Amino acid sequence: MDVLHVSCGAVAASSSAGANPLDRAPRRRRTGSGRDVMFPLSVNRWRDDLSLTWCTAQRRNEASYALEDKEDPETVEAEELTGRIELPSVGSTEVTMSEDEYEDVIEEDQAQIGIRLNIVFVTAEAAPYSKTGGLGDVCGSLPIALADRGHRVMVVSPRYLHGVSDVNIARAADVGSKIKISCFGGEHEVAFFQEYRAGVDWVFVDHPSYRRAGNPYGDKYGAYGDNQFRFTLLCHAACEAPLVLPLGGFTYGEKCLFLVNDWHAALVPVLLSAKYRPYGVYKDARSILAIHNLAHQGVEPDTTFPNLGLPSEWYGALEWVYPTWSRAHALDPGKAVNILKAAIVTADRIVTVSQGYAWEITTPEGGNGLDELLRTRKRVLNGITNGIDVDDWDPASDKHIPFHYSVADLSGKVKCKMALQKELGLSIRPDCPLIGFIGRLDMQKGTDLIMSAMPDLLQDDIQFVMLGSGDPGTEQWMKASESAHRDKFRGWVGFNVSVSHRITAGCDILLMPSRFEPCGLNQLYAMRYGTVPVVHCTGGLRDTVENFNPYADEGRGEGTGWTFSPLSKDSMLRAVKVATRTYRDHSVSWEGIMKRGMAKDLTWDSAAAQYEQVAQWALVDPPYAR
Repeated sequence: MDVLHVSCGAVAASSSAGANPLDRAPRRRRTGSGRDVMFPLSVNRWRDDLSLTWCTAQRRNEASYALEDKEDPETVEAEELTGRIELPSVGSTEVTMSEDEYEDVIEEDQAQIGIRLNIVFVTAEAAPYSKTGGLGDVCGSLPIALADRGHRVMVVSPRYLHGVSDVNIARAADVGSKIKISCFGGEHEVAFFQEYRAGVDWVFVDHPSYRRAGNPYGDKYGAYGDNQFRFTLLCHAACEAPLVLPLGGFTYGEKCLFLVNDWHAALVPVLLSAKYRPYGVYKDARSILAIHNLAHQGVEPDTTFPNLGLPSEWYGALEWVYPTWSRAHALDPGKAVNILKAAIVTADRIVTVSQGYAWEITTPEGGNGLDELLRTRKRVLNGITNGIDVDDWDPASDKHIPFHYSVADLSGKVKCKMALQKELGLSIRPDCPLIGFIGRLDMQKGTDLIMSAMPDLLQDDIQFVMLGSGDPGTEQWMKASESAHRDKFRGWVGFNVSVSHRITAGCDILLMPSRFEPCGLNQLYAMRYGTVPVVHCTGGLRDTVENFNPYADEGRGEGTGWTFSPLSKDSMLRAVKVATRTYRDHSVSWEGIMKRGMAKDLTWDSAAAQYEQVAQWALVDPPYAR
């Protein structure tokens, strides 16, 4: 019987005179006592009453997954004061204040200063060094936003080399520190390279397994067969980096906050508890698991557990049993190890990239088999919507678009549209609604829905452009549709950063019928560029796109686009038709939608402030698993 000792609650720490008031807990505390928990070998799935639509259920549950404990912190205990306090005189004016006024000033100063943290991001990708999707964008931008707020930040990622060298990583220098990691039946030497940029230490783990053609996870033949080994190395190296790398003259040390992203980094919380804390190391460290896409969990046969470099008694934390219906044959026991599951049961806090997704992953429909386990930790599960790089995505200065514009002067928007129509060989018609799609060509992004709806869409007076790659059948369909509808449809197979910017700026409408979308970035880019999103009401799309209501605000209207539900061809077609009719017949309302989208605060600073709050909650409690 394998039992993992987990602290199932936090015991409120008592405050004493002289203690740092910033280390104190919020008023609302979780209480409980430590106990042994047996993690079940199977997940007993349950069904909720789903009579409400997905969108309506999300609206009713939204409050449960907003950031917790938003009350002000407890009043700071100031030293005993009597009468009035005299402060040093300024010029000839003497300043005095009451005790209550003094305490208000102290609290305000502490709120502004906050706590300076040593934050260690662990990730498989970070833009601009490596990127395949939203994970790279987040881990390339959020660390900079946190560094700008006064924290010391390190990002640990593999040093991918495609052949001999890679221009994106060329400035990173060898730190001169090598370590040996015991896992997979031997010792494996890794080196560290570092670049200090934008206030962040970008640290790259070097090993021969990262030097190969393809993207971080695979090549044209599919996923690499040794990905478990590659990312196990990353996790072990990331735990050592704060202890051994003298960055800027001194190490980060043991009191770190590890922010681990998706399954590739999910061994880190387990290692902290299983490998380091038994020896008194990292006892003051905490970990936050960031789930960007729950569909990928790092599941491998259970025979691989001894390769991970963990004590045998920790097998229960990773143990995973497939349900009977999904096993290969009747004699298959279905036993596996699930690395993401291990982080869920050991991390101090869990965040997802939107509030909507935080709720969805606790449902059987969105939980990918982990919903029951995530519901047991919903008190420490928060959703924080991603930001975007507003310097890179700015229609007033974007180097990729031919004309610039802003919320104060939209004249360049229609010029970008006409330039895009000319580039694509479409009729130059500024009055014709131009609809765009940018993304992977797969079922998650709803491209099958677009394919089934295209004959109906093209019956209207519209133009449609798609940019993306993925499913070969969808790529062939794009080429065939372009040949059959030369006057209305264009399909760009592949991905091009410059073209994606020009489509975002030139289109009137961006269509995103994703089946699920943890956060989504394209709808944020679209709103920033005055392009109106029409999206499926799911995850981050539902959180970030507000439905247009022409009667709100005394007839001035509200909303930044349209959401549709359920996910069906008819539902999507209705939303698109309403959007195109509004574009043609109600130009004043359309301009209002554009301007409201462009005026939204989409910066990373707002998200960084919420990550700070989650970090402080993690620090006031003892480690969850120890």
